[in-house]
Amino acid sequence: MTALVSAFSRAYHSIHNTEKVFDDYLAKDILTQSEYEQIASNMSKGIKFFNPSFEGTQDEALRWIVDNQLSPSPLGRAAFTEKSLKNAVRIGAEQYLIFAAGYDTFAYRQPEWASKIQIFELDHPIMSSDKQKRIRSIMAEKPSNLHYISADFTEDDWERNLIAYPAFDQSKISFCSLLGISYYLSKLDFAQIIDTVSNIVPKGSSIVFDYPDENAYTSKAGERAKKQMAMAGAANEKMLASYSYVELQQLLGDSNFLIYEHLTPSEITEQYFKKYNQSNPKHTITAFDNVNYCLAVKR
Repeated sequence: MTALVSAFSRAYHSIHNTEKVFDDYLAKDILTQSEYEQIASNMSKGIKFFNPSFEGTQDEALRWIVDNQLSPSPLGRAAFTEKSLKNAVRIGAEQYLIFAAGYDTFAYRQPEWASKIQIFELDHPIMSSDKQKRIRSIMAEKPSNLHYISADFTEDDWERNLIAYPAFDQSKISFCSLLGISYYLSKLDFAQIIDTVSNIVPKGSSIVFDYPDENAYTSKAGERAKKQMAMAGAANEKMLASYSYVELQQLLGDSNFLIYEHLTPSEITEQYFKKYNQSNPKHTITAFDNVNYCLAVKR
């Protein structure tokens, strides 16, 4: 459900804006018309949950919910990741590993510079099967540099499946995105994934991920963070962990990763939402409360 809502938020943003934070123009095609309309209806009807004092039409309610609650994280982290990926490819990365790929559409709208890399989508087999079925309905054939890897990140099969896959080369510098993962894994499981990644990629490889800070699930959390936790709980997708910067630095260091770039919500808003906000003063978007972005490189 969170993957569907994430795709919906990216689709809505792409359709309804000229100046975009991030343009996922394929997200709408990933969803059926019925799914898109159902999510839109459910969200707009829930405006009093998100904003008890809101007054306006259903369309205005949906716009408020998307801009304030649904899209900040999917848009911001995608923009950060693909900018970081482009730079990584420029300096030598040859493989892009998308962990818990969900309905990510990068491989299907990849720019010319990405044609030189191998792209691996790692996800649960049920999710991956559904994704591939949706893609077949909008594309005649998948890109030749795209590969699907079956992965359950609470088990250790994903590592074996990846290493055994013929197109994957452990000697090649890799860029790994782990977006939206840290929330739903225990600290031990997340640390184990980072450590496993470190063991199968060479020096100079990088990882990028978003994570909730140490106040995310406390009384100090912002209202949006509290709403997001409630939504995830209602979808039976409980959020399990949060991290301080020092704790994160230690976790990464234990697996030979050094933080290369780290952005707080205010920094994310300044770097990735400013231009959009200047063009849309009535519909501004700010980075999500208590969520930071991190790019780390293996030493």
